[in-house]
Amino acid sequence: MTEDIIQQIRDLLALGGPVVVILLVLSVIALALILLKLVQFWRERVGFHGRSERAMYLWVHGNAVEARRVAEEDRSAVGAALATAMRLSMGRNLPRQVVEEEVGRVALRRLHELQRGFRALDAIAQISPLLGLFGTVLGMIEAFRQLQGAGSAVDPSILAGGIWVALLTTAAGLAVAMPVSLVLTWFETRVENERVAIETTATGFFSQTAMGDLRAASGNAQPSAPMMAAPAHAH
Repeated sequence: MTEDIIQQIRDLLALGGPVVVILLVLSVIALALILLKLVQFWRERVGFHGRSERAMYLWVHGNAVEARRVAEEDRSAVGAALATAMRLSMGRNLPRQVVEEEVGRVALRRLHELQRGFRALDAIAQISPLLGLFGTVLGMIEAFRQLQGAGSAVDPSILAGGIWVALLTTAAGLAVAMPVSLVLTWFETRVENERVAIETTATGFFSQTAMGDLRAASGNAQPSAPMMAAPAHAH
């Protein structure tokens, strides 16, 4: 069974020529990149925001130290941004603009890491159909060259066979490009959702912190969560 598959691959490469070989190499590279990105997304908990939501809940309800601990245990980009905001807001009296800029820097770095490899996948998705078309053009040129060499003894099967082989490269190029393009779109959607989650969480954090500070300053309520916990646990 394995030998038959190997032989079929060899026959396909022999028919398609160097263009099919290049497309095969590109497909292997694309598959490796996709697997690496899947592992990275799983390790960095892309799309899983349960811990960050719990950290926000604890922060709002006055348990700043536990909130920071939960956020720091979160491996996602949302958790990293939230943990940074909490760490800088606890007892350091830093201007809000400074905290926001540092949170933005952390978020940008994490999102950039998630996007690594996207350009390569996009290039493979774009160049594969062009390579297939290039192989088809070369095959058609070869088919008509053989037809011309046959002179008056024209055999339609020669032209038909040449066209069939030529179109094989186009099919191979599309077979590589279509799944890569779909997977890349899915990756980009997940990263975009992560970016929105970071912005939403950061906005909610700063809004809650500002409201707590205003209540504490007006004397109408207890101090906000970070102000209550910061003196005893600031680093």
